[in-house]
Amino acid sequence: MRNQKTLLITLIAISLTVIGGIRIAAAQESNKETSKQAASENNERPPSAYRLDFTLNELENGKKVNSRQYSLNAVPGWNPTNQLKIGTRVPVEAKQGEMQYIDVGTNIWARMLERGDAPQLEVHADLTNFADPEAENRHSTPLLRQLQINASTVATMGKTIVVGMVDDPNSKRQYQLEVTVTKLR
Repeated sequence: MRNQKTLLITLIAISLTVIGGIRIAAAQESNKETSKQAASENNERPPSAYRLDFTLNELENGKKVNSRQYSLNAVPGWNPTNQLKIGTRVPVEAKQGEMQYIDVGTNIWARMLERGDAPQLEVHADLTNFADPEAENRHSTPLLRQLQINASTVATMGKTIVVGMVDDPNSKRQYQLEVTVTKLR
């Protein structure tokens, strides 16, 4: 008789466990269906991801003399600002005994926006270098050359677009910033 009671209690425990598992599974399935229905009702789309390939061309008398490439990924609405920063922080004495740091190098900031059929691209590029490369090694205040390109355009997938071009006022050189936008998913 004792074995029958133990068997009965074991069967009841197993039955309750199975019934509880079935109820949890049904509740989870119901939640999945509710989530899918809510997503389709809100017309939610998964976010798009883009790869931005920048090329900075240096031209002299119309001939390319230097080219640098930079890339970053962008997701509209998640991280509104994407930035590449390459260079050196140079200490400069602002006042007697007070140091201030200046960024010298390349800084490219980009933001993708999805409005309508074609994605839009905003770009801010700040290119700073030493006007006199020898001045970097001296302890005097360095002379810096700065070029900026700030633009917005409609991105055409897979096509290279010239975002901006600037002339160097101290030489016969031009700097051209191009971008190629590729949709990742």
